[in-house]
Amino acid sequence: MASLGEDLLGIVNKLQDLVFNTIGNDSLDLPQIVVVGSQSSGKSSVLENIVGRDFLPRGSGIVTRRPLILQLINIPTDDDSPEAHTPAAVATQPEWAEFHHIPNRRFTEFQDVKREIENETARIAGNNKGINRQPINLKIYSPHVLSLTLVDLPGLTKVPIGDQPTDIEKQTRNLISEYIAKPNSIILAVSPANVDIVNSEALKLARHVDPLGRRTIGVLTKIDLMDHGTNALDILSGRVYPLKLGFIGVVNRSQQDIQGNKSLAEALKSEADFFKHHPAYRNMANRCGTQFLAKSLNTTLMAHIRERLPDIKARLNTLMGQTQQELASYGDMHFSGKEHRGSLVLQLMTRFASSFISSIDGTSTEISTKELCGGARIYYIFNSVFGNSLETIDPTTNLSALDIRTAIRNSTGPRPSLFVPELAFDLLVKPQIKLLEIPSQRCVELVYEELIKICHTCGSTELTRFPRLQAKLIEVVSDLLRERLGPASNYVESLIAIQRAYINTNHPNFLGAAAAMSNVVTNKQEKERKRLLQEERERRDRRRQKELGNGADTPEDDEENGEKIENLVHRKQLHKGGRSMSPAVRENGAGSITATLNGARSGSPPRFNGQAVGGARDSFLNYFFGKEGGLPGGSGAGQGSSSAHNPNLGRHVSQSTEPSFSQSIRRQEERAVHRTPAQQLREDDYELGRAQRDYDYNSPFGNNNEPALTDREAMETELIRALISSYFNIVRESIADQVPKAVMHLLVNHSKDVVQNRLVSELYREDLFEELLYEDDAVKKEREKCEKLLKTYREAAKIVGEVGI
Repeated sequence: MASLGEDLLGIVNKLQDLVFNTIGNDSLDLPQIVVVGSQSSGKSSVLENIVGRDFLPRGSGIVTRRPLILQLINIPTDDDSPEAHTPAAVATQPEWAEFHHIPNRRFTEFQDVKREIENETARIAGNNKGINRQPINLKIYSPHVLSLTLVDLPGLTKVPIGDQPTDIEKQTRNLISEYIAKPNSIILAVSPANVDIVNSEALKLARHVDPLGRRTIGVLTKIDLMDHGTNALDILSGRVYPLKLGFIGVVNRSQQDIQGNKSLAEALKSEADFFKHHPAYRNMANRCGTQFLAKSLNTTLMAHIRERLPDIKARLNTLMGQTQQELASYGDMHFSGKEHRGSLVLQLMTRFASSFISSIDGTSTEISTKELCGGARIYYIFNSVFGNSLETIDPTTNLSALDIRTAIRNSTGPRPSLFVPELAFDLLVKPQIKLLEIPSQRCVELVYEELIKICHTCGSTELTRFPRLQAKLIEVVSDLLRERLGPASNYVESLIAIQRAYINTNHPNFLGAAAAMSNVVTNKQEKERKRLLQEERERRDRRRQKELGNGADTPEDDEENGEKIENLVHRKQLHKGGRSMSPAVRENGAGSITATLNGARSGSPPRFNGQAVGGARDSFLNYFFGKEGGLPGGSGAGQGSSSAHNPNLGRHVSQSTEPSFSQSIRRQEERAVHRTPAQQLREDDYELGRAQRDYDYNSPFGNNNEPALTDREAMETELIRALISSYFNIVRESIADQVPKAVMHLLVNHSKDVVQNRLVSELYREDLFEELLYEDDAVKKEREKCEKLLKTYREAAKIVGEVGI
C-alpha cells in the first residue's frame, strides 16, 4: 500500500509539473495541502521543520507575498546497507531545489533558495508589501523529506502598514479563499497556542469552506510559550474544536534560536524532548511534533489522492472534450496543407453562403433571443416601418381649398363648367400618388442595409482564422447586393409610375361621384343643422336673460324650449331646401342624389326600373344646371323636361350652392314690383359699388386676394377631396402589397439563389488561394494554445491511466 501511495503522489507530481509547464495551475484542481494562518503564527517555521532546511524568507510584516507551491520529493538511497542509513551517512547525501521559472538549474545552497524567493517575489509583486496571485513553484529533492505537495499562502493581517494597500486584508482573504475552496485541497490551519482558539482566523476561514471539518488539519504552534499552569490538552484531544483529521501540536524555533543559529536538527530534537518530558503532553508525545505532522500529512494526502483520483479522471475527460470542440471551431487541421487549399476555400465559401441564407430564412442555429435579426428584421421593415410610413400619409394634407378650386378652373379652360370635370380630379390625384414613392424607396434601402448587416455577421470562428478571405467574401456579397439594389429600386419606381399612368375610376372599391356627393351633402346638412341649432339656442338664451326680471324659467320650460328649437331648425332647413332644390331633389332627398348620380355614370350597370330612368337623368342635370319648380304655364315634370333644352334657364344648385343667374334676375324682378323708385335706386347703387369693390382688374389670377369660396365651389372642393382620398387609399393598399413582393423577388430571393455561384466564380481561383488563406497572427496563437492544451490533457489522462484504480 505504501508503494501504491508513493506511486499516487508521483502521478500527482507529474500532473502538477505538466500543468505548471503548459497551462497554469487553475485549469486542473489537483490534491494539495494549503497552509493557512495569521501573520507570524509560525507557518513558515512549520514548513521549514518539515523540510529540515532554513530556506524561507523572514522579517517583519508580510513576508510571504506570493503563493509558494512547494513539492517535496523523497530521494531513496541506492545503498540498502545499515551503514547507509546512519545520520552521518544521510547527512552527506545530496539534496537540492529547483524553481519552475529557472529550469535546468539546481540550487544546492538553501540560502540561495531564500534569496531567489525574495527576488522573484519582488520582481512580480514589487518592492512594497503588496501581494500577488501568481504562484512560485519550488521543488525540493531530499532523502530527509516525505513526498508532499504544500502551498504556503500570505498570512492574514488586519491593519495595513507602510505602503501596503488599504484593502490588504480583503486581498489576502480572497486569495486564501480561492485556494481552500477547491474540494481537492487539504487545509492545514495553523494557530498559535498562546492565543485563544476561538479567535483563530485560520479556523474561521476553514470552517467557511469546510463546515464539517472533513479536510481540515489543525496545527498548534508556540505550545512552549503558553502561560504557566495552562496547556492545550483539551484542544489536541478534540474536545474544544472537533476536527475529523484532528489537531497536532508542534514547537518551532524561537526568534532567539534563529538569531543564535540553532540548527533545525537540534530544534527537532528539542521539540521531541519537550513533548516527552512535559507532564501534560508526555502521554500523547507520539502524536505530537513535526515528524508526526509530516507522516500524518503524507498519509492524509495519499488517501485524499486515492479518493479524488476518479474525479480527476472525469474532469480530464471533460476538459479534453471542451478543448477539442474549441479546436474544431478553428477548422479541420487535415486541410492545412497546400494540396488542400482549394478544398478549404470551397468549404469556407459554402459555409458562408449557407450561413447567409439560413440567417435570412430564420433557420440559423445561432439565432439571437435578445433582439430581432436576419429575416425577422426584414419582416419588421415590411410590416411596421414601411406599413406605418404609408399609413401616416394624408392624401389631401398639402391641398388647400384654393388649390383645388384653381385646379378645377384650370381644367375647364375658357369654357364654363357644367359639373366637376374629371381632368381636375386626374390633375390633383397624380401628385398625391407620387407621395408614396419616397417611403417605398426607403423600404428598398432598409432591406438592402439589413442584408449588408447579415452579410457581416454570418461568419464563423473558423473563418476568423483567415481575415482576408472573410473580407473578400463580404466584399463579393456586398457587390451582389449593390447590383440588385438598382433593379429593385427601378421596379418600385415603376410601380408608382404605373399607378399614375392610368386613373381607374371604375375600381370596385372606388367611392364614386354619387357616394361622394351623398356624403358631402349629408355632412353639410349635419353641420348646418348643428349651426342653426346653436344659433337658435344662443338667441333664446339672450332673450331669456332679458326677461329674467319678469320671472325665472322652470325646467319644464327648458325642455319645451329645446323641443321648439329643434322643430324650428327643422322647418328652416325644409324651407331653405324647398327654395334651392328642384322638385325631384325635394321629393327624394339626399338618397335621390346618390341614386341618380349612380344611374347616370357611364359604363355602370342599370340600378333602377324603367319608370325612374328619365327622372334620374333629369335629377342629375337639374342638380348641376338648376331648375325652378314654379314657372308659370306648366307642371313640375314639364318644366324638368324643358329645362334641359332651354338655355335661358340657370344652373341648379343644392341647398348650399349659389343662385343661378336666371334665378337672380327673376327674384330681382319680383322684388322690384313691391319697391318704390327711390328704394330701387338706392339698391342699384349699392349693388354696383359692391361689384366694383369685389372685382380687381389689376390683381393676378390665383393670388390670395380672390374672394372666398362660394357655396358651389366649397361643395365641389369637398367632393374632389373625398374622391382623392378614396382613390389614394386604393393605390396605397396596392403599393403596400406590391412593394414587399418586389423587394423579396428582385433583391432578397435573387441574392439567396445566386450567392453561392457568385462566390465560387469570383474567388475560387488557384492564384488567390495563398492570399485568401493568410492566417491572422492572434487567431493563430489562440489555435496553437488550444492545440497545446489538448496535448497536455491527453498526456495527463495517460498519466492518470497508469494507476489501476
